[in-house]
Amino acid sequence: MSGNTVEVFDDTFADEVLGSDLPVLVDFWAEWCGPCRQVAPILDELANEYDGRVKIAKIDVDANPETAAKFGIVSIPTLYIFKGGELVESINGARPKRELSEKLEAAL
Repeated sequence: MSGNTVEVFDDTFADEVLGSDLPVLVDFWAEWCGPCRQVAPILDELANEYDGRVKIAKIDVDANPETAAKFGIVSIPTLYIFKGGELVESINGARPKRELSEKLEAAL
């Protein structure tokens, strides 16, 4: 985790993500996932660039199976953008920074 990236868990997801005043990009990931490791530094950069405007959260699907199941996560990385507690964007697989920035801008 970088300084501006928040780790969330099954028991904190509702408060940290659904209850957030800011849009939240959630990275559903796992330690063993190569593409997840590829996208992690991009998310760290975005967390710094969008600090105060967007929250970047990460949830380990192996350690938090309830949330992964609730949202039907079947492949990782899956990135969801929530705004006002509602899912507004779903991104499957590792994506370039430019594409993720465009999705975040659309959610603002």
